[in-house]
Amino acid sequence: MKSLRLSTKIYYLFGDIGVSTCLSAIAFFMLFFFTDVAHLDPALVGTVLLIGKLWDAVNDPLFGWISDRTQSRFGKRRVYLLFGTIPLGLSFVLLWMIPTGASNALAIVWLLGTFFLFYSFITIVSVSYYAMTPELTRDYDERTSLTTFRMIGGSAGYMAGAALPPLIAGLFVTEQIGWRVMGLCLGVFTVLCLFITAFGVRIDENMESPPSTMPPIKSILSCFKNRPYNYILIQGAITGMSFMLIMSYMSFYLTYQLDMRDQIPLIMALYIGTIALFLFFWKWLADRWAKGPTYALGLFIAFGTLALSFFLPQGRSNLIYVILLISAFGMSAQWVLPWSILPDVVEYDELMTGERREGMYYGLRGLLGKISDAVGIFVGGWVLKLFAFVPETAQTPETLFGIRLFFGPIPALLIFISLPLLIWFPINRQIHAETLEKLKLMRFN
Repeated sequence: MKSLRLSTKIYYLFGDIGVSTCLSAIAFFMLFFFTDVAHLDPALVGTVLLIGKLWDAVNDPLFGWISDRTQSRFGKRRVYLLFGTIPLGLSFVLLWMIPTGASNALAIVWLLGTFFLFYSFITIVSVSYYAMTPELTRDYDERTSLTTFRMIGGSAGYMAGAALPPLIAGLFVTEQIGWRVMGLCLGVFTVLCLFITAFGVRIDENMESPPSTMPPIKSILSCFKNRPYNYILIQGAITGMSFMLIMSYMSFYLTYQLDMRDQIPLIMALYIGTIALFLFFWKWLADRWAKGPTYALGLFIAFGTLALSFFLPQGRSNLIYVILLISAFGMSAQWVLPWSILPDVVEYDELMTGERREGMYYGLRGLLGKISDAVGIFVGGWVLKLFAFVPETAQTPETLFGIRLFFGPIPALLIFISLPLLIWFPINRQIHAETLEKLKLMRFN
């Protein structure tokens, strides 16, 4: 099959810089911002974030179905990048603009309202963006290459979202003003990156499938008849919850367990930078092995190493750099392989149904992923409550135990349980090639 041009891959990666910048800032700092800066009850914040995430989850398959049925002169997916990007940037800015002196009730209403707006527009943009991958190429290995380039953008975005917020917020007299300016800067940055993809990437009309005619309920239910897709959904939900616990608790762990709050920007940048550095290693390994087992190996290294953080004593320790860098090496596989595997499932479905429904598959994957993220945030907030967390003060040994436990060992245990789903994943290079041949015969007949 014809390889994609390098320029297409580069234009495409900018979209993930924009999406990942927003999501990383929220994952790493939203719970921290509303508890440590806005001084809201952590259990209440966790509950509100759960509600917002559930809305985000519900609208993913709905919009995936809509995008599959879209016809426009701008294409099925690109049209939503063109017209959804600016509202996305504005809604991200509003998340950090909580009114000064707001009561708890007003703060919660503000949080709920802005989260509903943000998650509506992030769905419109991200589902369309992700669903472009299987439409840009049908090749098993070229999809891994495209996804690797995309994840270079994703790691740059995650680095920006993880390292820049505390740096920008720290430049101003009050934290409230600093976090507002941070939201504005990252919101504008997100819009610019997504527009580069929207105006730079063109999908071949021959690759873009006709609009789906399947009714919404049938479209959803038929996806669950796809056995490889069920593997992805279950394993992805477990990984999403585990990863969200790690991201949510990293600031708490570094601040209160290791007393290294001043080094959070550097640590975040090194962690995400290491992930980016090894993206092509995992692509190289997947090209010579199979995507599922390669992905399993990466997760084993990432979460197994991170579990060792539980044993670090309280106080500053440079060993955290060794643990996080080895973990980031393995975590790099998490950024490449699941999004390279998902397009292969679309052809498997096309063989069953006779239709290509990229939007629905990415939408349902988003639904399960965001529910798992929401559960991770919800559990994270309530664990802080149950272990008697008090912001901006020295924590009790019991509180530190809870932070250590849910930063390392608990996520690792969940991941280890899910690894067989990847080790024995049903689609490999040979099965995918056979599927494409069957589809050619089906179309010809």
